[in-house]
Amino acid sequence: MTTIGESVSRVRNTLKAVKEDPFLTDRAIYYCILKYAKTLIKREDNQMRLMRMSSIFSVLPYLELIDVDKVEAGCTGVYSGCYFKRTKDKIPTPLNGMFGPIIRTTSSIDGTIELARTEPGTWVSITKSTTYKYNKKVYFWYLNGYIYVPNADWDAIRMELVLEDNVVNCDPANECTLRQEQSFNLPEYLFSEAEQYAIKELTMTLSVPTDGADDGQNAFR
Repeated sequence: MTTIGESVSRVRNTLKAVKEDPFLTDRAIYYCILKYAKTLIKREDNQMRLMRMSSIFSVLPYLELIDVDKVEAGCTGVYSGCYFKRTKDKIPTPLNGMFGPIIRTTSSIDGTIELARTEPGTWVSITKSTTYKYNKKVYFWYLNGYIYVPNADWDAIRMELVLEDNVVNCDPANECTLRQEQSFNLPEYLFSEAEQYAIKELTMTLSVPTDGADDGQNAFR
C-alpha cells in the first residue's frame, strides 16, 4: 500500500519541474491529493467497484456497545422504556458514497455473524410484519455518528469501512505512526489519476502571480 509520504513526494517532484515553491507544504499537497482521492472513491462506489478492494477499508475491530432507549435510536412510533444496543462512542467519520456511509461489513467481533444494514423506519416496519418471528437476521443502522444494533445483546461489534481520513495507528508504547508513514487508503490504480488532478490544481496555484506589474497589488484585487 502506498504511503502518504510517497504520494506527496511524487507530486512534489513533478511540481518542481514547473516551479519550485518553498512555501508549498507537504500538508497542502496531501490535502489536495486527499480531496481528489475522496471524489474518485465515491465514483468507484457509485459504479459498485469498491467492496472487493479490502485494502482500502479501515478495520475497527472492537466497538463497545451500550444500552440506549429506543427513542434515541430514531425509531418513531415505538414506546420509551425499551432498549437497543448502541456503540458507546461515536465511530470515526465514514466517507459517504451513493448509499450513505461506505461500510463493507458490520459483524460480531469474530466475524462469524454479519449484520444487515437498515434504517430506523425500515426496522419498525420489519418488526411489524407477520413473518418477523422467523427472521434470524441481526440488523444495524448508522445515525448521528453512532451504530445502533436493535436485536442482538452483544458487548461489541467489528466494522470495515472507508473513513473520511486515515485513523492514526499507535503501537503498544503509545507512540503514534508519523503521518507520512501511514498508508493512503486508495486503490492503487487510482493513485495516478488522483495525483494528476492534484498536480493540475497546484500547478495553476503556483502560476498565479502574487504581485501586480506596476503597483504591487495582487492581480485579483
